[in-house]
Amino acid sequence: MNHPLSDVKWGLALVMLGLGFGIGLGIYFGINEDAIQAFIARGIASHPTLHDAKSQEAIWRYVQRAHFHATGIGAFSIGLVPLVALSTLSALMKRWTSLLIGLGSFYPAGWFTTFYLAPSLGRSAAHEHWITQALVYVSVPCLAAGILIVTANLYFGFAQSRY
Repeated sequence: MNHPLSDVKWGLALVMLGLGFGIGLGIYFGINEDAIQAFIARGIASHPTLHDAKSQEAIWRYVQRAHFHATGIGAFSIGLVPLVALSTLSALMKRWTSLLIGLGSFYPAGWFTTFYLAPSLGRSAAHEHWITQALVYVSVPCLAAGILIVTANLYFGFAQSRY
């Protein structure tokens, strides 16, 4: 007999990775927030024409958003993936749905990329960078699709297993 989580283990692994990223950022904030602030300040000082008086605080807020989104998405996804495992979806649909939910864990990496690039590129360019955009435009639809699939299964019997 298969373990109840065997069909969702890869999606669950992505969720745990994202949650670990968020927790790790929080721990790093507590241990060495000054290093993050110094990284931002050095970048702004090296590229003063790209920044204004709001840049230091705005860029600091980007890394905070990465932390908040990683822990928030991780928290609700850690509940969604076992719900997928317990649903009436077929084994293949459980795998795909959990992976879609797990890929949603990459959304906070978009905020982290924005934080990382903004000191040297400027805030707008960091927001528009292809890596940031790819992380956002892949992760958000994947997460939304995963939530939609499990919701449709639970309430409307979508993609039920035939066994």
